[in-house]
Amino acid sequence: MGKEVESKRYAGITISLPPWMLPLLDGIPESESYASPEARMAFVVELSQKNIVHGTGGPFAAAVFDIGSGRLIAAGVNMVTSLGLSVAHAEIVALAQAQAVLGGFDLGGGGMPNCELVSSTEPCAMCLGAVPWSGARSLVCGARDEDARAAGFDEGAKREDWVEGLEARGITVRRNVLRESAAAVLREYAAAGGVVYNGRKG
Repeated sequence: MGKEVESKRYAGITISLPPWMLPLLDGIPESESYASPEARMAFVVELSQKNIVHGTGGPFAAAVFDIGSGRLIAAGVNMVTSLGLSVAHAEIVALAQAQAVLGGFDLGGGGMPNCELVSSTEPCAMCLGAVPWSGARSLVCGARDEDARAAGFDEGAKREDWVEGLEARGITVRRNVLRESAAAVLREYAAAGGVVYNGRKG
């Protein structure tokens, strides 16, 4: 028998959705269609609010939809505090879940459906970088970058022309979809003293 190797410098990493999300997602029929950007955003904003209620992370949520059919492919919420993992932002979780569900890293490529990422808030610098690499063809945002900053979150350094940069790569961008509803979740989180998890408290 081989000797089991122990290491203090290795840890397996698994990102699983919070338990409260599973019955919610399982309860959505395969035939359900979120036909408009507003319908898709309403679903995502509801997830961001529930994430606060359940205490499983920050006030952010995202989901990936099939642009053609409006079908929900996957969803994610922010789990930075619950997992102790700074990269566990809602967009990263949603994109990773969608890639696992569809079985590939290029959403919209190789016979996959054209995918749209819907985010309750405009992506931070990290999540913005993940959008083009994911293969998503469209990005829809609710709250604005300044709404997140007003709640105390560090969104990182982003080019002022980030929208034009994505569109130049063939990724359509739509902003301000249900912005007030999405921003209200951020304000609720801040008012309740929710953890603002900026690195080095910056």
